[in-house]
Amino acid sequence: MTETGFQAEALPVDPPVVAPSNAVGHDLMSKFDPLIAERQALLDSGVTDPFAIVMEQVKSPTEAVIKGRDTILLGTYNYMGMTFDADVIAAGKAALDEFGSGTNGSRMLNGTFQDHMEVEQALRDFYGTSGAIVFSTGYMANLGMISTLVGKGEYVILDADSHASIYDGCKQGNAEIVRFRHNSVEDLDKRLGRLPKDAGKLVVLEGVYSMLGDIAPLKEMVAVAKKHGAMVLSDEAHSMGFFGPNGRGVYEDQGLGGEVDFVVGTFSKSVGTVGGFCVSDHPKFEAIRLACRPYIFTASLPPSVVATAAASIRKLMTAHDKRAALWRNARMLHGGLKAMGFRLGTEQPDSAIIAVILDDQEQAVMMWQALLEAGLYVNMARPPATPAGTFLLRCSLCAEHSPEQLERVLAMFRAAGEATGAIG
Repeated sequence: MTETGFQAEALPVDPPVVAPSNAVGHDLMSKFDPLIAERQALLDSGVTDPFAIVMEQVKSPTEAVIKGRDTILLGTYNYMGMTFDADVIAAGKAALDEFGSGTNGSRMLNGTFQDHMEVEQALRDFYGTSGAIVFSTGYMANLGMISTLVGKGEYVILDADSHASIYDGCKQGNAEIVRFRHNSVEDLDKRLGRLPKDAGKLVVLEGVYSMLGDIAPLKEMVAVAKKHGAMVLSDEAHSMGFFGPNGRGVYEDQGLGGEVDFVVGTFSKSVGTVGGFCVSDHPKFEAIRLACRPYIFTASLPPSVVATAAASIRKLMTAHDKRAALWRNARMLHGGLKAMGFRLGTEQPDSAIIAVILDDQEQAVMMWQALLEAGLYVNMARPPATPAGTFLLRCSLCAEHSPEQLERVLAMFRAAGEATGAIG
C-alpha cells in the first residue's frame, strides 16, 4: 500500500482521456425550462410577476409603496401588526448597540447570547411549558423537529395538505411516511390502525392551513392519535397570537393544553420578525439540541432579531384588544366578499386567512394584477402550493387594518371581480 491507500499496480499506466473542451454534457438546469417558459409568457403578456414583488418602502404594518404607488398590504402574515411596535423596535436597536449585528456561530458553539436565552424564556412563559428551542426559521423548526424525532422503523403520519416544511422534514429523516386525507379524522384513525402497535409514531398536524385558512379538528385528531399510542406535533404558525384565551393557538382554543406533545411556531407571522421554535413539556426535550442537525449546523439568529422577538412575545401575552380587532377584521372582509358572490375557501371566517378561489390561472393573474394596480397587494397562489387545480388569491388580515381600509379593499375587490368575470 502507498501512503494514499491505493496499491501502486492499480494506478492507470496511460493518462486519463480528457473530454474536448467543447463537449456538451447534461445541463442540470434544463429541467426548469417549463418554469422559465411559463414565467416568460406571463411577463410577455404585460403582467407584473406575482412572485417578484419589491417593497420600495414600508410605512406601517398595513401600508407600503410598490411600483411607486401607495398600496394596502393584505398578504404579509403580519397578523398582530407588531413590526412597527415602538417597544419591539427599541429592543432590537438596543441589542444592535450592545451585541453587534451577528453571532458568527451556531448555538452549539459561540452563537448563544443573552437574548437567545431571553427569547426562549419568553416562549416558556407564553406557552406555559418547561421547554423551548429556537431555530433560525419556522421552516427549520419543522425540518429539525420531525427529522430528529422520528427515525428508521418509526412512522410519521401527516395531513395530505401539510406545509412544504413538514414534507421536507419527513424526507430529511428515515421514518416511514403515511398520509391521510385532509382534515379527515376517520382516515387518520384507519391509517393509524394499520400500523404496528409497538412502533414509534408521530402525528403531525397544523392548527390553521395556510392556503384556504381552514382549521383542523385537533380535538378529535389528538384523541385518535392517543388511542393508537402516537405522539402529536402541532404546527401553530398561523394561529399563534390570536387563537385561544392566551393566544397560544388552535390547540389551546380547542382545550388541548397538555395533550399536544410538541408545538411548532414561527416568529415571521404574529411575532413580526424572523425565526422558528418548538415548545414542549417532555422531560427529555432538551436532548433535541444534541441531536438535531438543522439546529446544530445553522448559524444562530442575530441578537437584534431575538431581542425583538422576545419583546413582541411578551406583549402578545396581553394583546387582547389586538386579538379582538383582528377577528373583527376577518369577519368584515369575509362577510363582504361573500356577499358580493366570491367563492371563498371557508364558509365562515375561521382564521385570519381568507382565500378567494378563482376559475383558472388566467383569471387569478388578471384579478391579482387589477388589485395591485388599484393599490392592493394580496398573495396569488397556485399548484403545487395549493391543492391540484386550485388557483386563489390569499388575503391575510392584520389587527391594524382600519375599517376604512377594509371598505376600500372591498371596493377594489368588487371592481376587479366584475372586470375579470369572477363575480357577476
